[in-house]
Amino acid sequence: MKAKFFFGLHLTVTLLAWVAPFLISWKILLPIYALVLLQFAVFKRCLMNAQHGLPEQDDRIFYTDLLESMGLQPNRRMVKVLVRRYLYPLLAAVALAWQVVLQHPPILV
Repeated sequence: MKAKFFFGLHLTVTLLAWVAPFLISWKILLPIYALVLLQFAVFKRCLMNAQHGLPEQDDRIFYTDLLESMGLQPNRRMVKVLVRRYLYPLLAAVALAWQVVLQHPPILV
């Protein structure tokens, strides 16, 4: 039961990270995305994975588990590199471009 709760929480947080550039002010998002990257740099893993029983072995991460559960066979190493190095800076850039350059205010905050 605990594992299912944390899996659902992890999925919710992950989905929110993708749509947040349109919902939440970049002034809030940039520090949050930086903390996620800091987590990867310091701990070499996502701290939420252990809460729902996902051991990070053989480049297995939350994203690869999701893709594999849908019947896809991604290159685990490539997905891990894309997520851990490039995804959050890209999301931060999208937030800045959308809100600052294109001057669209965030919907929520």
